[in-house]
Amino acid sequence: GIRDAQESRGLGDVYKRQVYSKKHYLRNSLTELSGGQLVKPFESPERIEFILNEISKRKLGSIFEPTNQNLDIVYKVHDKNYINFLETAWDDWIKEGFLGEAIPTVWPSRSMNSKIIPNNIEGKLGYYCLANETSISQGTIEAAYESVRVVLTAVEMFKEEKSIFALCRPPGHHASKDQYGGYCFFNNVAIAAEKLIEEGAKKIAILDIDFHHGNGTQEIFYNRSDVFFISLHGDPMEAFPHFLGHSDEKGIAEGEGYNLNYPMPPNTSYNLWKNNLNAAISNVKKFSPNFLLVSLGVDTFEKDPISFFKLKSNDYFDVGRVISSLDIPTLFVMEGGYAINEIGTNTVNVLKGFED
Repeated sequence: GIRDAQESRGLGDVYKRQVYSKKHYLRNSLTELSGGQLVKPFESPERIEFILNEISKRKLGSIFEPTNQNLDIVYKVHDKNYINFLETAWDDWIKEGFLGEAIPTVWPSRSMNSKIIPNNIEGKLGYYCLANETSISQGTIEAAYESVRVVLTAVEMFKEEKSIFALCRPPGHHASKDQYGGYCFFNNVAIAAEKLIEEGAKKIAILDIDFHHGNGTQEIFYNRSDVFFISLHGDPMEAFPHFLGHSDEKGIAEGEGYNLNYPMPPNTSYNLWKNNLNAAISNVKKFSPNFLLVSLGVDTFEKDPISFFKLKSNDYFDVGRVISSLDIPTLFVMEGGYAINEIGTNTVNVLKGFED
């Protein structure tokens, strides 16, 4: 079991351990609004199977199922009313007699900037949704909670390891305190940071290397100095989520100076991307955190269908090596990556590069 495996290994061993749950399959939506059409979602269960197969093929290490966890930590990261909404959204949608999956059709826009939360499910969806490509379907909330269990189990095991990989699905970095979207419902990496702080950590660095800006993680920690958030991503002038992720967003109040964004243009090569990674690593060193949490997205890949960077599979070995140079206990948390045939290769290349 987990305890026996922990006792057999010394602290500091670089031995890849992964936490994964088969219950991620409960999140299996059929529809995504893309290019004016309803298509099969890019964020699909098959993504995780490709990663698992690559982990097994390349003998990266043991895979553990999540253990029972106290999920109350979710309330430290997310708004209570938002959590209640997620827990009832699908049932409320079905009660209205709708036949498709739950997709919002109206929002409190700039001309209707209301803070009043409607009773009707269509209004609630618009209030709590930041991007309507993400439909809610049967099993979504159960899978989202299971993803939280995965990351909390990884945090628990992390105390005995130099590095660990939380194979979370659904992902989390777009989920803010009270909004879902970008395939994200609970912010897994933010929950992990909050748990580590609750258990005594003084400083946490979150390095988000997903192609898309981690708008939710930024929003959650924007006024705090105990969590330093750094994101490398596609320029929001050109890429989702569009409305956050600019270089002048530095944090506010106590958090001023503890938020750092590196937006990059279309067709960014690995050389430019790595220059920004090196700058980010330098800033993490100055911060000197107790733990590093990496929002690991591999949608920076040149063939990714919803991104525009040009990283190649072999580049991901180097990404892992650069991150490992910090010599800080590191928790990798899975985010995006949608080039199905290569997502496993690219994810494991990062982990192998870190290990080597």
